[in-house]
Amino acid sequence: MSDLTKMTAVEIAGLVASGETSAVEVAQAHLDRIGAVDDRVHAFLHVDTEGALAAARAVDERRAAGEELGPLAGVPVAVKDVLTTKGVPTTVGSKILEGWRPPYDSTIVERLRDAGTVMLGKTNMDEFAMGSSTEYSAYGPTRNPWDTDRIPGGSGGGSAAALAAYEAPLSIGSDTGGSIRQPGAVTGTVGAKPTYGGTSRYGLVAFSSSLDTPGPCARTVLDAALLHQVIGGHDPRDSTSIPAPVPDVVAAARLGATGDLTGVKLGVVTEFTGEGAEPGVMAAFRDAAEALAKLGAEIVEVSCPHFKYALPAYYLIAPSECSSNLARFDGVRFGLRVGDDGNRSLEEVMSLTREAGFGPEVKRRIMLGTYALSSGYYDAYYGQAQKVRTLITRDFTSAFEQVDALISPTTPFVAFPIGSRTADPYQMYLADLFTIPTNLYGGPAISVPCGLSDGLPVGFQIMAPTMADDRMYRVAAALENAVGTLTPPAL
Repeated sequence: MSDLTKMTAVEIAGLVASGETSAVEVAQAHLDRIGAVDDRVHAFLHVDTEGALAAARAVDERRAAGEELGPLAGVPVAVKDVLTTKGVPTTVGSKILEGWRPPYDSTIVERLRDAGTVMLGKTNMDEFAMGSSTEYSAYGPTRNPWDTDRIPGGSGGGSAAALAAYEAPLSIGSDTGGSIRQPGAVTGTVGAKPTYGGTSRYGLVAFSSSLDTPGPCARTVLDAALLHQVIGGHDPRDSTSIPAPVPDVVAAARLGATGDLTGVKLGVVTEFTGEGAEPGVMAAFRDAAEALAKLGAEIVEVSCPHFKYALPAYYLIAPSECSSNLARFDGVRFGLRVGDDGNRSLEEVMSLTREAGFGPEVKRRIMLGTYALSSGYYDAYYGQAQKVRTLITRDFTSAFEQVDALISPTTPFVAFPIGSRTADPYQMYLADLFTIPTNLYGGPAISVPCGLSDGLPVGFQIMAPTMADDRMYRVAAALENAVGTLTPPAL
């Protein structure tokens, strides 16, 4: 493995800017690493070799011309296959979009290109971001570099696994119910969900429009903050985009790395420290909380009584929105078309296309959502779930009147074996038990590694008020400085 693939994004950018190495050399080292290990990991659905090398050459030409480069120029990045990329396949892990090459870039990808990052390709994911293990991809599961018989989390397991396998120093994910943070936790990497509306959804293939949030993934907190700074900010093409600048997350991460949390008050969510989490996960979490206390943070317990209803509320709200959003995949405008032999009606073609194109989990959620929105059941299911969402938001508001941030384990358990939960959707859904409340609220949250349980990574979650993304980065960087980063076994 090349030394370049072991470096942080900050280190790589520094070498490229100084001319000690070229962006082309960096890109080629990562492409070689993908070629060497991705047959065992399957983090990528598409590797854009030509595009990556062309982007890297452009960075080298700019440096040679004396241009000042941005803080991530020349740094490779992998992009979850939920974001449109002009001329590059975007499948969302589904057969219904197999081979589709979008005619435009998403705002996130646009900003990555403008920043001079080098896009390596598109990463594997649960189909339409519906899953917690990346086993529901139509193109086969991604495997965890810590143990290739185990899941890398979901839905963005490809983005997290690419980091842990040293195939990329940075990646992009999307978080609807934990799909950035949960993969980060089980692969020993950093995953941040920004404030909803703090990153643009333009060009993000929608699952649940009131919940979907693109965000940064990295191996260090500072790298994640730098990536967050690049992709965040107002976008007039997204009606839900917040018309305000991104908080200074990079300065906050640098401040946290000094290791001083004096004056910071953190609340342990009592509802997430009882039954439900594995003993090894709780032990690692408590050790990490003690480490933060030694840095000067005040640790108290805070009750958020309605968090226990977040899981059922989410699995009414998200499927309801998905049943609406996925209606556009009809075999008419783009993607797969089945049965169009001139002898069938449009309705028959649409039905055959969806039957062939959607996988079982997507069909399950569409049916759940359609039922929850149907006449006679709307008030009893979807309406009630939205009321619960309001109560959860009130819990967060009350909690943040008492503390600066909330803390909990990211997931109740470490990475589980591939195939062990696919027959029981409820057990699969429990992987997001601790991450879903933040999505319903809309605030930012980050997962940072805090130790091992049975030799597998444990994630520590920090939740902050809306538009206080900098606060979570400060705490995360302090924890990372205290406990260190994790290095997976060699592939």
